[in-house]
Amino acid sequence: MLDRLREMVRLAAGLDARRRLSAEAQDRALACLARFGQRLSTIPPDQIRAVATNTLRKAKNPRAFLRQAETVLGHPIEIIGGYEEARLIYRGVTQGLASDVQRRLVIDIGGGSTEFVIGRGQTADALESLSLGCVAMSNRFFANGKITRPRLKKAHTTAALEMRPVREAFRRIGWDEVVGSSGTVRAIGRALEDAGWNTGTITPAGMKKLRVAMEELGHCNKLGALGVSAERAPVFPGGVAILDACFRNLAIDEMRVSDSGLREGVLHDLVGRMQNDDPREAAVEGMVERYRVDRGQAGRVERTALEGFDQVDEAWDLGPSMRRLLGWAARLHEVGLSVAHEHHNQHGAYLVEHSSMTGFSTEEQQVVATLILGHRRKLIAPVVFGDLPDRLVTPVKRACVVLRIAALLHRSRWPTGEPSPTWEAQSDRLRLTLRRGWLAEHPLTEADLGEERRQLKRVKITLEYR
Repeated sequence: MLDRLREMVRLAAGLDARRRLSAEAQDRALACLARFGQRLSTIPPDQIRAVATNTLRKAKNPRAFLRQAETVLGHPIEIIGGYEEARLIYRGVTQGLASDVQRRLVIDIGGGSTEFVIGRGQTADALESLSLGCVAMSNRFFANGKITRPRLKKAHTTAALEMRPVREAFRRIGWDEVVGSSGTVRAIGRALEDAGWNTGTITPAGMKKLRVAMEELGHCNKLGALGVSAERAPVFPGGVAILDACFRNLAIDEMRVSDSGLREGVLHDLVGRMQNDDPREAAVEGMVERYRVDRGQAGRVERTALEGFDQVDEAWDLGPSMRRLLGWAARLHEVGLSVAHEHHNQHGAYLVEHSSMTGFSTEEQQVVATLILGHRRKLIAPVVFGDLPDRLVTPVKRACVVLRIAALLHRSRWPTGEPSPTWEAQSDRLRLTLRRGWLAEHPLTEADLGEERRQLKRVKITLEYR
């Protein structure tokens, strides 16, 4: 570890009942990201990954805020799903722990959500993410800072009700060790240790003493007596209520406190991607297997699409990330056939966008789904690309053109005689050159290319072929 920078923004506190982010919360976040952007300015972009979690998952139309956030940070920001957040937390927590424990339960209490994961070694087996965070809980029950026994009890009951889906399923699986992560758990662990109620772990007895002490103090601005920072104090009672509910409902006897969590999980996952240990690859292969995709056909389309991509990449400025997404889209472009042949591009897009795909951000799944949706039939830009962020519309549109042509060239599904055309691209023009006589040997494909030329005019791209 060379450096570490951390700020509490409490973005979840700015989310109102209509799921809109307040201007104040946005301003706090943007100011923080601007400072982080300065620190990141000398680091190569491919070594940086920024993720957003529960608050932006819940926010209504977060795109306007994300545009500003990405501008001040200087890097794209990915919204990750709850299961993906849980997986990354588990990876971060367990990276430095011994692997001799049979099963490990990891609990992470964030500002807007709480993640529960049971796994073995480095592999997460059961994951759950609940909309149960210390910021939202504190705002609901301790908004004016007062801490009383009835308020703690109501907060505990609310947390316990939210945990019902986890309680029975996780207790049936069982575990040998419990580890807690996040700022909330670390703050509770420090408070117990400073008071001499626990050393290195959190126990039910220690939690009870902490509750009693908080009741006696009676207000958040007095929690400094327990070693709680002024920054943490306003959201501390809500975090205590959630962790207390975890202990009681899951019958936890002891919890180790981890210094690692989501941040470290994202870093280890990024290193894995750079070293060809990418969980997204396994997720795609899982879908190929589950929906019995024709591997031969998918492979032919993928090879042709990537050959074309490599030839147009520089002219169209697509980049390595788009190449990976195009390859996965080509491998999954017929996944919708498991539902029905008619409109199988639409079925496939739905399956990809709404499945739990390990390692993928929400945006990455949306891009792959968009490529699958647009790989055949009419190419109507607002319908196919209308839900994408503005910065992705042009590169995804161009990658989609490459996938469409690759799929078209292999429509016969013949396993030999791949066309291997030469691709030449300009900003709004694409030229295909096939070997002499190939089009005469494949008159149906030539007819398809004629129709494709008409479709590409819809997205202002001129197709030439010879």
